[in-house]
Amino acid sequence: MNFDDSHLIIATTIFALTYALIVWERFNRAVVALSGAVLMILFGMITQEAAIQGVDFNTIGLLVGMMAMVTISRQTGMFEYVAILSAKMMKGDPWGCLVMLSVVTAVFSALLDNVTTVMLIVPITLLVTEELKVSPYPFLAVEILASNIGGAATLIGDPPNIMIGSAAHLTFMDFIINVAPLMPFVFIATLIPVWFIFGRKMAADPKDRAKIMQFNERDAIRDIVLLRKCLWVLGLVGAGFIFQHPLHLEAATIALTGAALLFLISGADFHENIEKIEWTTIFFFIGLFIVVAGIEHAGLLTIMAQWVLDVTEGSPSATVLMILWVSAVLSALVDNIPFVATMIPMIKEMEGPFGGEEALLPLWWALSIGACLGGNGSLIGASANVIVAGFADRAGHPIGFIRFLRIGFPLMLLSIVISTGYVYWRFI
Repeated sequence: MNFDDSHLIIATTIFALTYALIVWERFNRAVVALSGAVLMILFGMITQEAAIQGVDFNTIGLLVGMMAMVTISRQTGMFEYVAILSAKMMKGDPWGCLVMLSVVTAVFSALLDNVTTVMLIVPITLLVTEELKVSPYPFLAVEILASNIGGAATLIGDPPNIMIGSAAHLTFMDFIINVAPLMPFVFIATLIPVWFIFGRKMAADPKDRAKIMQFNERDAIRDIVLLRKCLWVLGLVGAGFIFQHPLHLEAATIALTGAALLFLISGADFHENIEKIEWTTIFFFIGLFIVVAGIEHAGLLTIMAQWVLDVTEGSPSATVLMILWVSAVLSALVDNIPFVATMIPMIKEMEGPFGGEEALLPLWWALSIGACLGGNGSLIGASANVIVAGFADRAGHPIGFIRFLRIGFPLMLLSIVISTGYVYWRFI
């Protein structure tokens, strides 16, 4: 197929410039993505109608719905309650606290989303480490790893999964069945070297450990009535995700219904809570979808897909493993959200050579696992990483890009080695 070379060059230039500015992080990434989208339209790479069609509103709706519910739920204090209780269960032992807080991070990241989870857990972590008089770095570093591992397990846990699930029409239970079984093994395998690096050196004075035991987790609960309402609605939403396929509902419909119901029964101020939704992330997604639609219309993704098939000589197993490893390494170097946004239409271009939509499923799982776990490779690999680094800087305990890279990248590679065995056994 012949493509207009000038359109291809212009679209590729806009895409590359947008991507570079996102990675540079000098400017607000939502502004960069929206600017790239506008340039795609102004230069005639895509019409406004096609740009709107390029936006995945199922992803947008799911994000908005989940963010709204979490915004209301966090006012109850239930997240802080669980974190404090977990630390007390370990009687203030530093290594035990690190493990339990990481488990809480992983579980909440799977059930909610990893960005929101770290925003709730990190302040508690800093308080615990301050009382124990231990360095917060090991705790924060492992919570970054746990947030991405836990987020990888479900449809709603990590933005890349939300995008993949929407594009490939995968349900919540599809991720539970195909991806979630891998993550406990990855989590345990990650903790083993962490113990040798940090755990065996951790110690705290008995007096400082006693301070942790003086925390009263019940004080964290600020509104018991609202807590019951939130748990009820979150339970209904969870059931909706589980039975999504037989109900013939999209994930966005379930999340937005839950958000609307919670607003109705909680009496929460709509304007106050809607302002707390991360609109920067939402508009970043919208701009990104349009930029990717522009290069898709120009034919760049078709060329890239053909290149992958040429390299792997059309071998399904080689293609799956190549996507797993390329996704992991590149997601460590750049934010995994724009990377996945680029990969989704590229994989769709392979439907013909692979023999239909069903044959693409191993590619989708490889992309999901590679992108989510690859986010652990560096501080800019995933949005949750950047959030944790920001908290650490403000608390006077900067993590540092190279410092995290030394532990994050090798552990990411370990997780992908384990994932390679799983993907080969399960899907190939």
